Amino acid sequence: MEHIKEKFKSIRIKLFLTLCIVVIIIIAFLILTNNFVLESFYLYTKMKTLNSIYERINNYYIQEQTDSTVIELELEKAAINNNFDILIQSENNISVYSTNRDFLSSIKELNAINTSVLQQRKNIVYKNDKVIIRKFEDKSNGITFLMFSAKLNNGYQLYIRMPFASISESVNISNNFLYLIGGFTILIGGIVVSFISRRFTSPILELNAIANKMSKLDFSHKYGVTDTDDEINELGKSINTMSDKLEKTINRLRDSNIELEKDIEEKSKIDEMRKQFISDVSHELKTPIALIQGYSEGLIENVNTDEENRKFYAEVILDEANKMDKLVAQLLELMKLEYGKREFNNKEFDICELIREVIRKSKVMLEERQIEVNFSQTEPVVVLADDFYIEQVVTNYFTNAIKHATEKSGKKMIQIRIEQNQEQGTARIYVFNTGETIKEEKLTRIWNRFYKVDESRNREDGGTGIGLSLVKAIMNNYKKEYGVSNVEDGVEFYFDLEIVE
Repeated sequence: MEHIKEKFKSIRIKLFLTLCIVVIIIIAFLILTNNFVLESFYLYTKMKTLNSIYERINNYYIQEQTDSTVIELELEKAAINNNFDILIQSENNISVYSTNRDFLSSIKELNAINTSVLQQRKNIVYKNDKVIIRKFEDKSNGITFLMFSAKLNNGYQLYIRMPFASISESVNISNNFLYLIGGFTILIGGIVVSFISRRFTSPILELNAIANKMSKLDFSHKYGVTDTDDEINELGKSINTMSDKLEKTINRLRDSNIELEKDIEEKSKIDEMRKQFISDVSHELKTPIALIQGYSEGLIENVNTDEENRKFYAEVILDEANKMDKLVAQLLELMKLEYGKREFNNKEFDICELIREVIRKSKVMLEERQIEVNFSQTEPVVVLADDFYIEQVVTNYFTNAIKHATEKSGKKMIQIRIEQNQEQGTARIYVFNTGETIKEEKLTRIWNRFYKVDESRNREDGGTGIGLSLVKAIMNNYKKEYGVSNVEDGVEFYFDLEIVE
């Protein structure tokens, strides 16, 4: 039921029904007009014809034509052409001419009509000084006639009888013809109206579909403009123009919105970074500040003590200040890496050469701790990355290995090796040190800032706890793998780099 209601709301159906109703109303009007007006109009036409015949016959006798055959021939032609009977009587009621023998008896019957009825003019159709036209029913056969009677200028009486049934029959025939034509008109008109309504409504429906898509911010559809210069075509052009302008405006708004979202996200990141930085710095600087404060008070209180103690106090203060400076710098660098504020200067370089340089810089620490380093890669491995940050990754791994290396199987050892994966186009750098393994629950936590596996280590050996967080931030920026695993006799860290063929 709802589907039918929706269908009747269609402009195409409405236009079709409207045009069909107009056609039906026109046909009904013609039929009503035919029923109520045609008979009177037909009667009026016949009356004019009768008057015209009267004038012609009167003229025949005025001209005093001696050849009665010509007159009779003309009268016969007029009677046949107009389907009526003609009777002419002399002043003595003697029949001069008659097209029908029965006509004379009808005249006698007409003359015998009650005069009171005539006076009431119940059967008179038309009358003037010369002519009387009345309806007359012939009792002998029950046929109704129009009876025309008039006196000619020569004194003869003219009677013309015409069957009234022919008028009614003509009206009925005309009505039946109208019914037939009306049926065909409705059928053919329905087809034509359907075609016309489809022709007119199709572009409107297309425009409606385009407008609906525009309301859903879909501007991909455009109206197919034709060469016609009508209102619908102009509307289509206007909608296409509006669609283009709306699309441009909305795209600009989207771009502005994206930029605004980025600005808001950027501001949120900066605020978050600032809060995190303040929180981390506040947390980590408590100890060095307390040490500096304590040794500073000691210097003030023991200002007259020996030079050696004063020098020791000053060295502690300077050392803690350097550590604070290093910590703040590392925190700032870590924040920039984590929040995407650092751009990498990628270039091609030999990772083997970089590793050897890190080992060389750590020579003193290795000798002090009596740690053996094994790095046997001789062929260069060219990678694409920022050598400054990759050096930090290698240094953090290597320094971490030095700090945690312990004797296993009679020796302390750090081993660095490189494995290349040609299919993936990467090189994996491993840094292994002998020593205690890391508990499984701590393997993921060691990448968090300020986390230390061995809480018992002193401040000189313990570091800041940011090194592995820096590694994590750098590798996340490169979207490369990194990690740690426990292996036989120790721990092994690794990270991946893109190699250059």
